Amino acid sequence: MTTSTGSSQERRVHVPLVGRAYDILIGPGLITKAGGEISSRLKGRRAAIITDEHVAPLYLDMIMDSLQTDGIEAVSLTLPAGEKTKSFEHYMAVCDLILEARIESNDAVIALGGGVIGDLAGFAAGTVRRGVRFVQIPTSLLAQVDSSVGGKTGINTRHGKNLVGVFHQPDLVLADSSVLDTLSKREFRAGYAEVVKYGLIDKPDFFEWLEKNWQEVFAGGQARIEAIATSCQAKSDVVVEDEFENGRRALLNLGHTFGHALEAATEYDSKRLVHGEGVAIGTVLAHQFSSRLNLASPDGAKRVEAHLKAVGLPVSMHEIPGTLPPVETLMAAIAQDKKVKSGKLTFILTHGIGQSFVADNVAASEVESFLKEKHPG
Repeated sequence: MTTSTGSSQERRVHVPLVGRAYDILIGPGLITKAGGEISSRLKGRRAAIITDEHVAPLYLDMIMDSLQTDGIEAVSLTLPAGEKTKSFEHYMAVCDLILEARIESNDAVIALGGGVIGDLAGFAAGTVRRGVRFVQIPTSLLAQVDSSVGGKTGINTRHGKNLVGVFHQPDLVLADSSVLDTLSKREFRAGYAEVVKYGLIDKPDFFEWLEKNWQEVFAGGQARIEAIATSCQAKSDVVVEDEFENGRRALLNLGHTFGHALEAATEYDSKRLVHGEGVAIGTVLAHQFSSRLNLASPDGAKRVEAHLKAVGLPVSMHEIPGTLPPVETLMAAIAQDKKVKSGKLTFILTHGIGQSFVADNVAASEVESFLKEKHPG
C-alpha cells in the first residue's frame, strides 16, 4: 500500500521483494534530498551518475551537491538524449566510467533521467562486477510510473527493442514530482499513456478516475502525486507476484507488442514517435484487435481511443509522420518480441476495460490481416 512520508504531499510505495526490498518515494523536491536518502540506505561512499544532455543542465549539479553534502563522492557521464542512446556503444561507455571510477558492489550507479537512461544505466549496473547497487532518479512521467520500477533493464539492437538486458532491481527510486513541470506537453502525454495502462489492465475504477481527473493530473499537485503513486503500487504488486515475467507480469506489456513494432518501424526516431506514443497507439490496437476476435465489445475500444485522443495522444498509425514500412516488416518486429515463446505469438488482449489477459498462440495470420486494415498504406 502507499503510505505518507514526512510531507503530507509525499507518498511511499514499498516493493517487498524477498532480499531485495526497496522503497519508491514520490513527491516534490526529492532531488534535493537525494544524498540523505541514498546514504541512509547504502554502505558505499562512491557513485557514478548517468544522465543525458537534456537533464544534466537542470539537475546534475543539484544531485552532485546533495551527494557531496552526505559524504558520497560522485562522477558523472552525460550522454546524448533519445532512444538511440540505448546501444552497445553507449553501454560500453557507461561500463568504462563505472570501472574507471572504481565503483564496487556496495557503491551505486545512479540513473538521472528518463526511461532510456534508466534502462541503460541499470543494465550496466547489473552486469559490471556481476552487479553493483543501483538508484533510479526518474525525471519523466513515463520513467516514474513504469521503467524505473521492477528491475527490467536493457538496450536495443537492430533486431528490436530491449532484446539485450538483465533483471536488476534498484535499491531506491526517487520520483520527484516537481521535475515533471519541466517536461514538454508531448513528453508528459507520452508518460500518461503508461498511467492509463494500469487502469486498463485490472483497475477499471482507476481508469474511470483518470477520465474524470486527467486535467488535474496534467496540472500538477496532489492529483499528479496520487496518479503516480497508484501506478507505482500497481506495478509493484505485479512485480512482487511475478518478478521475472513468467506469467502475470506480461500484462504490463499491454499495448507494447504493437507499440514496440511501430518504434522499430520508425527506427526509434523521436521526431516521429516516442515510446509512450507507440504505447498509446498500441493500446488502442490491442483493444480493437480484441474486439475483432470477439473477445470484447467494441465499446471498450472506442472508450479507450476517446480518452487517449482527448489528452492529445495519437491513437492510430495514420498519425505517425512519414511513411511506415509494409505490414510484413511490422510482423517481423512482432516475431522478435520478448513474449514470443517457441515461435508462438503472445499478445496482451482484453475482455473489456480493466479485464486484460495474456493470450498465447495468437494466429499470425489474424494479426497480419488486422494490421493490413489499420496500416495507412
